[in-house]
Amino acid sequence: MTTVYFIRHAQADYSIRDSRVRPLTPKGLKDRHLVTAFLEGKHINVVLSSPYRRAMETIAPFAEQNGFAIEAVEEFRERRSDSGWTRYDDFEALMARQWADFSYTLSDGECLAAVQARNIAALRRVLARYEGKTIVIGTHGTALSTIINYYDNTFGFTDFMAMVYINPWVVKMHFDESGCIEIEKIDLFS
Repeated sequence: MTTVYFIRHAQADYSIRDSRVRPLTPKGLKDRHLVTAFLEGKHINVVLSSPYRRAMETIAPFAEQNGFAIEAVEEFRERRSDSGWTRYDDFEALMARQWADFSYTLSDGECLAAVQARNIAALRRVLARYEGKTIVIGTHGTALSTIINYYDNTFGFTDFMAMVYINPWVVKMHFDESGCIEIEKIDLFS
């Protein structure tokens, strides 16, 4: 069995427009200790991450403390938003529309179907490469939600909105040769 701990990044500083270099807020930097404490004793074999700064920063203390180099996997990056859109431009309405129609996007953004396909393809490569291991993957809310939806199609817009402001957030998945056999959502704040 292969176990994957998806770590959705801690609170990000959305005043920084460039999603790739967006850092964690002071609260986000502080909350990283929740991730490190949670992962201790889990017998982790490898640490992977989206290349985006906030995802890497969230898992960095655990990786450093335990002697892991973080392997960046470009395909685990977050959804590309429309270039003219900001997070505060009716986020809920845009996400409702995207969850209702996985092919919907604004002019040059990325639809959820594309995000899901990219992330699942990357996950399949990781599962083949690290079969039988315990893996940490630093990720993002939309990317992670589309992964969950792929394995559990009952996970939808309402579930997505319920976790939007939980930063960091952990989802543990178990895989065997037949696919994903268990999904556990973990709120580190409860």
